Amino acid sequence: MLDLDTLRPDHLGCYGYPRNTSPGIDAVAREGARFNHYHCSDAPCLPSRAALVTGMLGIRNGAVGHGGTAADLRRFGRERGFRDETLEHSLFHVFRRAGYHTVSVSPFAERHSSYWFLSGLNEMYNTGKGGMESAEEVMPTVEDWLCRNGAEDNWMLHVNLWDAHTPYRAPAGFGNPFAGEPYPGWITEAEFKKHLAHVGPHSAREIGMYDDREDPNYPRHPGALRRREDLRRLFDGYDCGIAYLDQAVSRITSILKEKGVYDDTAVIITSDHGEDMGELGLYAEHALADECTTRIPMIIKWPGVAPRVDDGLHYNVDLLPTLCDLLNVKAYERWDGTSYARSLTAGEDCGREYLVLSQCAHVCQRSVRWRNWLYMATYHGGLHLFDEEMLFDLAADPHETINLAGELPDIAGHCARLLRRWHAQMMARNETGVDPMETVLREGGPYHSKGQVEGYVRRLRETGRAAGAEEILRRYPVEKNR
Repeated sequence: MLDLDTLRPDHLGCYGYPRNTSPGIDAVAREGARFNHYHCSDAPCLPSRAALVTGMLGIRNGAVGHGGTAADLRRFGRERGFRDETLEHSLFHVFRRAGYHTVSVSPFAERHSSYWFLSGLNEMYNTGKGGMESAEEVMPTVEDWLCRNGAEDNWMLHVNLWDAHTPYRAPAGFGNPFAGEPYPGWITEAEFKKHLAHVGPHSAREIGMYDDREDPNYPRHPGALRRREDLRRLFDGYDCGIAYLDQAVSRITSILKEKGVYDDTAVIITSDHGEDMGELGLYAEHALADECTTRIPMIIKWPGVAPRVDDGLHYNVDLLPTLCDLLNVKAYERWDGTSYARSLTAGEDCGREYLVLSQCAHVCQRSVRWRNWLYMATYHGGLHLFDEEMLFDLAADPHETINLAGELPDIAGHCARLLRRWHAQMMARNETGVDPMETVLREGGPYHSKGQVEGYVRRLRETGRAAGAEEILRRYPVEKNR
């Protein structure tokens, strides 16, 4: 299982990207099933992996933020036995029940003090830099393990690579294979002018979150975009990160082939979340409940399964029951996922009617992904000035530039009703009766915006956005954000 952090699918060749960022991943995709509309239920990193590992949406597992009470999984409660039943049915335990020896090479648990992630592992290798690793620091451990154990039967290896995560960090010696190549051109001069006026963290003028400082250790990662031409550095930096980790993917598959086990090995390639690259005015961050943050790649090469493309809507929590069906393991009744194993084995449509996507670390948003529509409800904007309701036609407007909520009230209203229906259903299954988003709001709002109002208002005034500063103060009173 290749867990490739911050990997936006439409920056991969197998998903139609014109730049040659991913020949290694593309080769696996040609032999497997590629899922076009696969989403993390809860973004970003910590909430996404909490949902993946527990098989429960954040509204039920409780881990929806990056700090405060809602950055931890809920305790099982009064019915907890000698062991925590939730963790006994987590991702790696599924493989254990199927008779596999489970191994992970990842810094994730330490990065977020999320040690529940390790449940069910026989071996765990912490690469030690809390997600600041580059592939050349991770791969020696991976290669050593595979060279010693790859020819054995019944192992499951989880590999976590971070090169596409901010700050974009492909080594200087990698060069820039995309120098001079066109980059996505949807950000026109007129659109870029709007982005320069954007108010909110991770905007064009504050890519680092609340300022424009650059770290000389990461020259591929700009602190701000001042001219449209600066977009090239940003897109090249992100794409170089993808291309660099793709070399590691190719090396892993090469070792499996050298060992003579590649054809008999299932390979799952996915991510925790995507990345906004200009959408809704945000750059180089995964801070929303929008399409670009929550949509992730899912590629599954499974022995005996023919290559195909799946266009249904799926959550990352759907992986656990799917694995149970494929591995002949009993699923856990408390999971929120639904199996799509028949999509793999029989080509059936196993997609959901709609998805609800959540973000509570940078903003508090819940979104509905239905047909070609994305409906976004914002409860706390995280110092952005978003409308409370937004509606985007992703077929015509994949980069979320035109809010149609006012023009299409019937569609917006239908999506709002789907959201209310989902919330009622989830709360009926929520053993505590507490929505963790409400906990985040009660504790002062999203972790990454708390305590930032005064400093950011000063910066806005200093950079010619005084009107935005006054609106920030109106929406986010200082005394409520300390």
